[in-house]
Amino acid sequence: MKKRIFSGVQPSGDLTLGNYLGALRNWAKLQDEYDAIYSIVDLHAITVKQDSKQLHHRTLQNLAMYIASGVDPKKNTFFIQSHVKEHSELSWILTCNSYMGELSRMTQYKDKSQRHGDSIPAGLFIYPVLMAADILLYQADLVPVGDDQSQHVELTRDLAIRFNNAYGETFTIPKTYTSPFGARIYDLQTPTKLMSKSAEAQAGIIFLLDDEKVIRRKIARSVTDNVGLIQYNDEQPGVKNLLNIIALIRDKTTAQVVQELEGKGYKALKDEATDAALSVILPLQKRIYELLADPAELAGIYTSGAERARDIAATTLDDVKQKIGFVL
Repeated sequence: MKKRIFSGVQPSGDLTLGNYLGALRNWAKLQDEYDAIYSIVDLHAITVKQDSKQLHHRTLQNLAMYIASGVDPKKNTFFIQSHVKEHSELSWILTCNSYMGELSRMTQYKDKSQRHGDSIPAGLFIYPVLMAADILLYQADLVPVGDDQSQHVELTRDLAIRFNNAYGETFTIPKTYTSPFGARIYDLQTPTKLMSKSAEAQAGIIFLLDDEKVIRRKIARSVTDNVGLIQYNDEQPGVKNLLNIIALIRDKTTAQVVQELEGKGYKALKDEATDAALSVILPLQKRIYELLADPAELAGIYTSGAERARDIAATTLDDVKQKIGFVL
């Protein structure tokens, strides 16, 4: 049997070129090797206040972006998290098997809670348990996450082991999945920080739905340095970042790109990065807008996906309830 991968993305911001090169595009390469389940995790999004119209729009927009990136809905399961009630049910059960201490140690909680002063949303504190429920419901073997979420996968493993020890073998113990494809893409204005959809300043972020003129302007104004040589090293993070973008999109090594640009200046580097970015973003945008213009097609995808997800999730949850002693 194929190993199962589960991944979720929050519809709380517009996806970036970094999301595409680091995740979305790579998922298309996994679909023949793994049983992949992907969710738009709208329950996670409301841990902070959301505009209801924006949340609705971004949920559908993110789903369209998955599919436009080449992730085939016939080979993968796509669904909207709130359409599968088992997520909330298992989250409560796991919350009752979690400890305040381990949740308070979550780095993301520490970082995000500082922005709220004394009015810290309770959801911000317990959402790692909901993330654990997302993963464990589907008996996922692997979870593709970045470094900022790896601590949450460790919590998921701890909760699964704790439940299994108390009630018998129930959950698959998941592992973090590290993609063999791609590299990290950094902010064009601050090339020591990852390109993030949640960043406050947007001048260094290429969003997948940015206008062509905006993309050209952002790359033209990207930070380089005073060295003046196109080299791939950590001492030139801005140049290195642009070289990574070109290499990933063109499916070349960074050494090949450096060789092709030998003797040229930073304008040539930025022009090449711009051409590369537009070569993937413009066709992607075309397909995204086609999907958003056909709500029936999108509804068919997330409805059938939720049906399959519920079948798997309900089997897991019934087993959990029976072992706890609930009357079924």
